[in-house]
Amino acid sequence: MATNETYGVIFPFRDSFYGTYLALSETTDEEIRSNLIHLLLTRKGSRYFLPDFGTRLYEYIFNPLDGLSFGDIESDIRVACEKYLPSLLIKSIKVTGTSSEEDDKIVLSNGAVIDRTYSMPGEATRDYTAKVRIDYQVQNNTFASSDFIILNI
Repeated sequence: MATNETYGVIFPFRDSFYGTYLALSETTDEEIRSNLIHLLLTRKGSRYFLPDFGTRLYEYIFNPLDGLSFGDIESDIRVACEKYLPSLLIKSIKVTGTSSEEDDKIVLSNGAVIDRTYSMPGEATRDYTAKVRIDYQVQNNTFASSDFIILNI
């Protein structure tokens, strides 16, 4: 099934021993996940011609971990996704403190482990870190695919 098609740059950028810092996505699922992470990790107001692009998640770093902050985070993510990723259907957004134990990885039938955890840049202190899990679905013509990401703020 290798068609040598690429869709875009995988975000966030990763360190590489081989010099492939700008890896290209080979599936639409990778591209959608990259677009979602790019939208969430971009500070609102930092793009010149798209000042509404992004979220205000950086403003919640070191805020109290309470229901009010969690509701604001969820609302901010939903509004940004509705505007800039209209084909993405968010099934649920769960915001919790990092002290709650939840499985962050997917284990495939062949034993491979897929990690969907991303952290905001900078030093994180576990006591002040919120975990945002976003379960989403994408409808592509006939088929729908589901996935999730976990973002540590």
